Amino acid sequence: MPTNEQRRAAAKRKLERQLERREAKARRRRLFTIVGLSIAVVALIAGGVTAYVITNKDSETTASAAPGPAADCQYPPSPQPAAKKVNPPRAGKVPTDPAQVSVSMATNQGNIGLMLDNAKAPCTVNSFASLASQGYFNDTPCHRLTATEGLNVLQCGDPTGTGSGGPGYQFADEFPATEYAPDDPKRGEPIPYPRGTLAMANAGPDTNGSQFFLVYKDSMLPPNYTKFGTIDETGLATLDKIAAGGIEGGAPDGKPATEVKITSVALD
Repeated sequence: MPTNEQRRAAAKRKLERQLERREAKARRRRLFTIVGLSIAVVALIAGGVTAYVITNKDSETTASAAPGPAADCQYPPSPQPAAKKVNPPRAGKVPTDPAQVSVSMATNQGNIGLMLDNAKAPCTVNSFASLASQGYFNDTPCHRLTATEGLNVLQCGDPTGTGSGGPGYQFADEFPATEYAPDDPKRGEPIPYPRGTLAMANAGPDTNGSQFFLVYKDSMLPPNYTKFGTIDETGLATLDKIAAGGIEGGAPDGKPATEVKITSVALD
């Protein structure tokens, strides 16, 4: 028969084994919990990264598949050859962004700052910028000054100084002509061309080339002359000085009495 001491020792060993088994089970539970949480966290992170990559990729795909607004610009040859050797501008899709393009025009009478309206007249701005970058306007005269009751402008852009020269190509009218249907009677009615307007001269519908005019006093014209920019205050001061010099022979329309020559045109 086991003694009481032996029974106590056996009971103690049994209790210790039970405690060890319980501790082992507890350790396994904690380990499984930690492993499960780790897997969940990794899955969550992986899912977030995947979602980010997919979303970012989709955004890039969408951005590349949806370019900004553009205009279809064509520059077919004009009946007259180029007055000064120059290449036509890039044709096809022309972006309308940025909406505005800053230009500095220097003349022998003073500087004229221009802000070109690329949003409303992208084909015109594309042509003007191309001509300017090729030096087409450099050392060319402003051949016509008009000072009448309804028209007050300085016209430039013809290297020959005769009023008939151009770049050897032509292109379609833009704003404000595009606001009217071709058969709309209002297209023949004068609208305001306010002081500070920069617009294209032409010889009829869709015959734009290189000649442009700068409005130094509020004027009225049919909407057939593309408005493609504005003139800054420094430029208006220069125009006022030119206008004050008058027109040769005192006529209301003709060559400026004071020589006006563009020395350079550059995009800022």
